[in-house]
Amino acid sequence: MPSRYARLSRDQLTTLVPELLLIGHLIDRAGMPFCLEAWGQDQMTQIAIEEWAGASPIYTRRMQKALGFEGDDVPTIFKGMQLDIGAPPQFMDFRYSLTDPWHGAFHLDHCGALLDVEPMGPGMVKNMCHDIEDPTFDATAVATNPKAQMRPIHRPPRDPAGKHPHCAWTVEINPDSPGVEAIPALAVNERSHAASLDLDDIDPTQDGLSDYSGPLVDDLDFGAFSHSALVRMADEVVLQQHLLNLSFQLAVRQRAAGDDQVFHRVALRQLIGHAGVAAERLHRALGLSDSPEDAAQVIELHPLMNPAPYVGLGRDGESITVSSSPAHRDGGWLPLCTPEEPDALRAIVRAVNPYLDVEMTGTATDWTARVVLTDTAAPEAGEVAVTKISKGAAFRFEPRRSLPIFVK
Repeated sequence: MPSRYARLSRDQLTTLVPELLLIGHLIDRAGMPFCLEAWGQDQMTQIAIEEWAGASPIYTRRMQKALGFEGDDVPTIFKGMQLDIGAPPQFMDFRYSLTDPWHGAFHLDHCGALLDVEPMGPGMVKNMCHDIEDPTFDATAVATNPKAQMRPIHRPPRDPAGKHPHCAWTVEINPDSPGVEAIPALAVNERSHAASLDLDDIDPTQDGLSDYSGPLVDDLDFGAFSHSALVRMADEVVLQQHLLNLSFQLAVRQRAAGDDQVFHRVALRQLIGHAGVAAERLHRALGLSDSPEDAAQVIELHPLMNPAPYVGLGRDGESITVSSSPAHRDGGWLPLCTPEEPDALRAIVRAVNPYLDVEMTGTATDWTARVVLTDTAAPEAGEVAVTKISKGAAFRFEPRRSLPIFVK
């Protein structure tokens, strides 16, 4: 099934792919406040660990295969991180260096995640930069080599205040390491439709790079890639988001302990917050108007509704039609978006124009949503406002030159 992103120009995709990486990062910001509210700080920390560790090894291997840079060395790990929603470019400004194929390092010149949590105090900083980062960095590395170890040189809480760079780490492939063991949730997520979804191969005959098999570069130049490669990147990045959400839901369901109402409330509020912020960024990045038809296009291109083989969707003007698909069977975001629960779609269209609403008809899996103009501006959903506490919601990318990184 052709990608919906294939209809965009190469220039549009060059803008869109880093946007999608940052949008994916904000899934965590949308969900964690409601986990904190429901179960407290310690359980929120464990949910975050399971969320990332249960998804990143799957989607890292997918991206490696799609862009032809499979391997077992440190440069392969770094390339994967550059295309990971856990490390969106510039917002999480990783600077990499290589000693040899088995030894490297990175530091963060700008850590948007740190700047989000520092106002909450050193306890929250330690939770993120120690308790969460240790197991999740290793989980990311294990997708490339189970003998990989990421170890801190220094990290927050910053002492003295304002210390720069924000953190620094070594990365080593150690053959004597016992290896990293995957968490049980990873095996569950690997059985999802999202994990094994087939996407169109990259066309190697188009202008531009068709893979990332060349040298590691410091800032990935998305404009250097072909239209076909950018389409595949976009599809893989939105699939990363579904996999991360499935992992998040597994962790939330375990804490809900059979209480479907608690699970549903946390999962839905995460979706609403993320849907609205993602729509606002997409709308601005693509330069669309605030009309009902352009709002429907934002729905059509939204991570919630992609990639095309995962979510059955059609658009006709200001109307969107959804049919039963693998996304419904996985039980992630899409079952939370129905005629009985239109709030996620409302968050999307109201991010385009607060005077817009949706009229939905149909069943839980087969429905039509029509975007309509109303006479009254709706207030921003509370879930969207909570997600916007993150500086990532308003972050702006800047032009960067891309230079190769050589072994020292």
